[in-house]
Amino acid sequence: MKKIIVLGSGCTKCVKTAELIAETVKEQGVDATVTKETNPEVIMGYGVMSTPAVVIDEQVVHSGSMPQKAQIEAWLTK
Repeated sequence: MKKIIVLGSGCTKCVKTAELIAETVKEQGVDATVTKETNPEVIMGYGVMSTPAVVIDEQVVHSGSMPQKAQIEAWLTK
């Protein structure tokens, strides 16, 4: 099971990123959990300076903008 965390302050882009990832996970039938993390200390612990950011299995795969659906699909197939 993949563990996906969306890091961000709770802004619109962060919320939409989490929704898009959750929707894509469901469409692809991938066994994954999608959670949101808004705690600044936790976010800084990942070394992220701009949000939204995406962490998959404890590895930062994206930060600073909303990812495209094609990017998310690629992450899910790895």
